[in-house]
Amino acid sequence: MKNKLLKYTGIIAIIYMFITSCDKAVVYEQYFKIPGNTWNNKNIIHFNVNIADTISPHNIYIDIRNRSQYFYSNIFMFITTYAPNGEFVRDTFEITLADDKGKWLGTGIGNVWSSQVPFHKNIKFPYRGIYMFDIEQAMWVEDLAHIVDVGLRVEKSTK
Repeated sequence: MKNKLLKYTGIIAIIYMFITSCDKAVVYEQYFKIPGNTWNNKNIIHFNVNIADTISPHNIYIDIRNRSQYFYSNIFMFITTYAPNGEFVRDTFEITLADDKGKWLGTGIGNVWSSQVPFHKNIKFPYRGIYMFDIEQAMWVEDLAHIVDVGLRVEKSTK
């Protein structure tokens, strides 16, 4: 049974790598594993995105992977974006993970559910260089259990 699970996990990983490597619109995509699947509110996740194109519009997505044992139907986050010139913007952002009846809205494999939600669509970055995105959980608990990964995806918009 364990060998079958490893085999299928490997096949899924290869298919995922093939699909994402063929996507020319992707500028950046990175996931960070949450230690022990418990996201402490002091654990700020940092993403450094190199932006070279200031002409094309871009889409920014936040990715969350949670276990089916997650206690809530949503997650609030603080997202701080730092531009290369030092300017920054701090947003409060909510992702709805389950509907009113408790059905998970993302895609699931086993007991892990993935949600990819637009943070900003069709924006133009005003400066070339490294943009830093800091994401922290903003729920009412210090330790948020059953969060597996947090990710950021930046892609050129195809409108």
